[in-house]
Amino acid sequence: MSIKKIVSIGMLIFVPISIAAELLHWGTMTVFITSACAIVPLAIWLSTATEEVAIVTGPSIGGLLNAIFGNATELIIGLVALRAGLIDIVKASITGTIISNLLLAMGLSMFFGGLRYKEQEFKPIVARVNGSSMTLAVIAILLPTLAFYTSGKIETPAIEKLSITVAIVLIAVYIMTLIFSLKTHNYLYEVSLAELEEESNHQPNLWLWLGVLVASTLAVAYESEIFVGVVEEATKGLGLTPLFTGVILLPLVGGVAEYVTAVGVAVKNNMDLSVSVAMGSSLLVALLMAPLLVIVGQAIGQPMDLSFNLFEVVAVTVAVVVANLISLDGRSNWLEGVLLLATYIILGAAFYFQ
Repeated sequence: MSIKKIVSIGMLIFVPISIAAELLHWGTMTVFITSACAIVPLAIWLSTATEEVAIVTGPSIGGLLNAIFGNATELIIGLVALRAGLIDIVKASITGTIISNLLLAMGLSMFFGGLRYKEQEFKPIVARVNGSSMTLAVIAILLPTLAFYTSGKIETPAIEKLSITVAIVLIAVYIMTLIFSLKTHNYLYEVSLAELEEESNHQPNLWLWLGVLVASTLAVAYESEIFVGVVEEATKGLGLTPLFTGVILLPLVGGVAEYVTAVGVAVKNNMDLSVSVAMGSSLLVALLMAPLLVIVGQAIGQPMDLSFNLFEVVAVTVAVVVANLISLDGRSNWLEGVLLLATYIILGAAFYFQ
């Protein structure tokens, strides 16, 4: 049994503990820690179920499922936090997830993969396509922010209308990227499902894994309610700002499945899949998750715009530029992993002390 499965099974004990901590009022910090620990294995099971269903359903539907459920945990936490009115934390979690996928997940993958193999290769065209789309996403969140900061007379409704317009464009672009990756240029992405099939060595039970997918999604939603309910008070008690909580803490809780998957396949010398997981997850957040949260926020009476903290925009820009530069040649080694991780640590320290 793999370490990933052992961890995902063992940490499930935190699910009943977190529920008991919430119902029996064991204290804010206890509820915060146990619910965060409970989300980790649930996120892994959600990711695993998506992969297993993808094997059964075939490349097209499987690729679509991976595209939709790839960051389901982060999206669920974001929706719960948005409904609770924690808009600043939701915005910070969007930028934080992009940064952590590009720098932390890809950095860990290149570092641990590079320790085992002197140099690893991956398809540079996939990295270039994802990088180009990420550049568009950065521009999309930069413009509303600049409009807000450069015009003292601009009103909130105008920013919201601009954000909705940008959100619609980004969703349309994401649909185009799906058509590109699943239909017209699917041969570039076939490595992902091929690797999953090789690791599986069996035909998964579709109904079993669909049940796991539904159950883990509902469980993540429930635990997210508990987690978000105490996150403000708990982080304030720890001396953490909402910005640091959203940018650093929430992505670490919700994105563990992507990190484990990316590092696991990198150690097996499949950097194609590792880079695809890291950059694809960032793309999903920037082009689908963020726009969806803007539109849903308008619908539920919690209006959220795409005007971010200026430092968040700078940090995302730095992450995209560094990730693009390192991935351009289609080769990686442990030192490039160190450079990505160093950039992430520096940005994390800057958010902590800001």
